[in-house]
Amino acid sequence: MQAIVARQSGGPEVLEIADVDRPTPGPGQLLIKVAAAGVNFIDTYQRGGMYQVPFPFTPGSEAAGTVEELGEGVENFAVGSRVATAEGTKCYAGYAVLDAAKALPVPDGVDDLTAAALPLQGMTAHYLINSSFKVEPGHTVLTHAGAGGVGLLLIQLLKERGARVITTVSSEAKGELARDAGADHVLRYEGFPHHVRELTNGKGVDVVYDGVGRNTFDGSLSCLRTRGMLVLFGAASGAVPPVDPQRLNAGGSLTLTRPSLAHFLLNEQERRWRSAEIFAAAEKGHLNVRIGATYPLAEARRSHEDLEGRRTTGKVLLVP
Repeated sequence: MQAIVARQSGGPEVLEIADVDRPTPGPGQLLIKVAAAGVNFIDTYQRGGMYQVPFPFTPGSEAAGTVEELGEGVENFAVGSRVATAEGTKCYAGYAVLDAAKALPVPDGVDDLTAAALPLQGMTAHYLINSSFKVEPGHTVLTHAGAGGVGLLLIQLLKERGARVITTVSSEAKGELARDAGADHVLRYEGFPHHVRELTNGKGVDVVYDGVGRNTFDGSLSCLRTRGMLVLFGAASGAVPPVDPQRLNAGGSLTLTRPSLAHFLLNEQERRWRSAEIFAAAEKGHLNVRIGATYPLAEARRSHEDLEGRRTTGKVLLVP
């Protein structure tokens, strides 16, 4: 089968298409034929060396596909079952092995591309508004990168929850996407803290969801109301330098948290809760999943270049 392999850390140019052996499922595992794999910033962090991984390395933790073979002891799936995951490995490939405990059933009304587009970003949006900071009707929220994969889902879920949503984007075209998703106010990044204060009559927002990182962190802190929370869940612009905790006191007894999806998928019950709600919302048409770009597997390098160059909107997928 074919897979993407990086033999060393580096830029997108280290991603190569290669012929590799098809994997075999072990006890408690599934072999799936990959219909599509999600391209995510964590893949770029691993490829580039920000997160340590062993090389040679095949990226990809997110995929959807059909079960082709069952490992010993698997009873809750059958050959032919449609599944997805946000916790796989080596998903930039024609076939991938998943732990059955981390496989998510895909409803009949959700197509393969949508199923591949939802697990990581959908469950991220779910834990952000349900578990990191529980959003209630009437809360005012700032979320960055409103036209990105997480951003577009967050806006829709926040509006469904009854929140007032302010978001940032880098272009007018991306602003239109954010407005279509339901954002109440769409800002450019330049000067956003000042505009957020204007929109909130100087009070600030209840919570900021920040997946951008270094370029927005200081501004995000300055947008918070007294006792507000900054949820820093990504680093698309780079890692945030060390922070003096006294800044949180000076800003008004603020709270800073740096969550990761893995810590909000601790057991099968939690996985099924988050994925079932997200898939059901998509199946019923309550959640519009924008697939901004699909690339053949062999063009993984270009998918990373476009993602890191902020030239994409919505979800980016690789199709074997």
